[in-house]
Amino acid sequence: MLHFRNSEHVLTVEPWGTDSVRVRVARDCRRDNIPGALDIEPPDTPHHVEDGALIVGKLRVELADNGHLTFRRAEDGAELLREVSAHFAWPGPRLFSPNGDGYYRLEQRFAAYPNERVYGLGQHQHGRLDQKGLVIDLVQRNAEVSIPFMVSSRGYGLLWNLPAVGRVEFAENGTRWVADSARQIDYWITAGDTPAEILAHYADATGHAPVLPDWASGFWQSKLRYQTQEELLAVAREYQRRDLPLSVIVADYYHWTHLGDWRFDLAEWPDPAAMVKELDSMDVKLMVSIWPSVNPVGESYRDLHDQGLLVGTEQGAPVHQIFPDKGFGGHPHGVSFYDATNPAARDYLWAKVKQNYYDLGVRVWWLDACEPEIFPEQFANLRFAAGPGREVANSYPREHVRGFHEHLSGLGETEIVCLVRSAWAGSQRFGAALWSGDIQTTFPALRSQISAGLNVAMSGLPWWTTDIGGFHGGDPDDEDYRELMIRWFQYGVFCPLLRLHGHREPRQGFGAGHAGGPNEVWSYGEAAYRILADQLRLRERLRPYLGAAMAEAARTGLPPMRPLFVDFPDDPSAWTVDDAYLFGPDLLVAPITELGARSRAVHLPAGETWIDVATREQHPGGTTVHADAPLERIPVFARANGNPPL
Repeated sequence: MLHFRNSEHVLTVEPWGTDSVRVRVARDCRRDNIPGALDIEPPDTPHHVEDGALIVGKLRVELADNGHLTFRRAEDGAELLREVSAHFAWPGPRLFSPNGDGYYRLEQRFAAYPNERVYGLGQHQHGRLDQKGLVIDLVQRNAEVSIPFMVSSRGYGLLWNLPAVGRVEFAENGTRWVADSARQIDYWITAGDTPAEILAHYADATGHAPVLPDWASGFWQSKLRYQTQEELLAVAREYQRRDLPLSVIVADYYHWTHLGDWRFDLAEWPDPAAMVKELDSMDVKLMVSIWPSVNPVGESYRDLHDQGLLVGTEQGAPVHQIFPDKGFGGHPHGVSFYDATNPAARDYLWAKVKQNYYDLGVRVWWLDACEPEIFPEQFANLRFAAGPGREVANSYPREHVRGFHEHLSGLGETEIVCLVRSAWAGSQRFGAALWSGDIQTTFPALRSQISAGLNVAMSGLPWWTTDIGGFHGGDPDDEDYRELMIRWFQYGVFCPLLRLHGHREPRQGFGAGHAGGPNEVWSYGEAAYRILADQLRLRERLRPYLGAAMAEAARTGLPPMRPLFVDFPDDPSAWTVDDAYLFGPDLLVAPITELGARSRAVHLPAGETWIDVATREQHPGGTTVHADAPLERIPVFARANGNPPL
């Protein structure tokens, strides 16, 4: 361990897993009980001190006389990352600016390097894979997921182990991590010869994902929204009648009586247990939407309020959002959120969910709106059991899914999947299946999802999906939209999870009684239906292959959907490809993201021979080919020396 103290702060550096260290810097004394993602104590890590430097496997950490840290490759001394000062005199690389309440605005500065590329950091809709040159808000929002872990092309990974609201700036003249309000700096850094090795270290440090259950790799049918039990069952029966694969069907929001009642409205869902039983007979799982919102007129509000189980406020009533609910004529009103950072609140929610869903046979959960979605974003006014809002708010979605995973595990369940709209570092170990939120229904939005999904993979979450076709709109009778649906579905077949969802036209506005238009595979005309049905059957053929890749993800942290450079780090061009990716070890997928496009350029990584799975034509690696893409398919290539399923 390395130690440093001066008049401003105290620093410790300690081994924290293979090739990894944890750095903590406090104003006076280090605290060990502050919320973070490194709550899995690592095994004893071999290390030694040499010439004043801490050597942990492939990582060498040097502590200068002025307290600055430099991280190097132990093998050859090459610099990976270096702390730098904001000014030659003061401040140094770390800054504690008091907020006046015992907390600080924290800054941590590092050097910038020419040609460095930065990946990970959760999910964002900016459309970039390489995030060098960007400012990334560290805050949870719908479709914007903050996971403060980055993988650098220089051979290191860094976790900013603070769930505080803030930002990270990857500028040309330096990198700066900022927490708006926290008590100490806490970051973890690891070295690796390959990106895959870095991801493995991160999984060891924050938790491995479980093995994805076999049923979950099938097709998930959803729309906004099935309004009754009979409507949902009719759709499932129609899939069976058409002999189409179906694994999951979704009861979306407003199936409840009020927000926070966490039970079916029996006027619309008169016999949920019978519904689950019939779906089980078709080998179809029912997924039920669970929101963290609580209506003040609902049956749970008084208990949650009086027991201190709601997210609190520093000033005013605990109202965190304006949202419409049943029984109010569609008019929005103030709602609260239960406090997922409080174990007692997680117990309370689960008791309701068990009684009203689990005991009826429901086993799959959609944890929607789990950022939680605060309007307006006044985090300084929020008070959680885990700490003040600005210090801990980003951890809410992880603690929310933790509650479901721990309670289900306690009941002996082993196949736990929770679809979530937000996540934080370590969410993967609790069976979190992230989707990309309420996105637009356009080709540019489809294009952005490729980069978003690949950065999620580089953030340690192997389970990911999108709303196929986008969320906000989409007319099933419009020919251009039908083409978008086909292209998006073809992309979805080669995503970790395959899920059809969206608020289709004709939409009925926004309110408790609203529902969108049809969104089943037969809703887009006969020509589109033939293609989508073929794609469903293609997915069925891929499922054993995907299952093996998911098992590998659980063992090693290697995500099934990943950028080309993960497997081909020695190919410089692979680091720049942001519109194609590997799906498992042997398939390269190149989606079509432009209306009317019937071909596209595809870079084939060096070191392999690649086979076009449609034409069986072989191509040498290290080349760019122009691949045909008729409406019926997208370009997919297989490694010639691999074991592809196509």
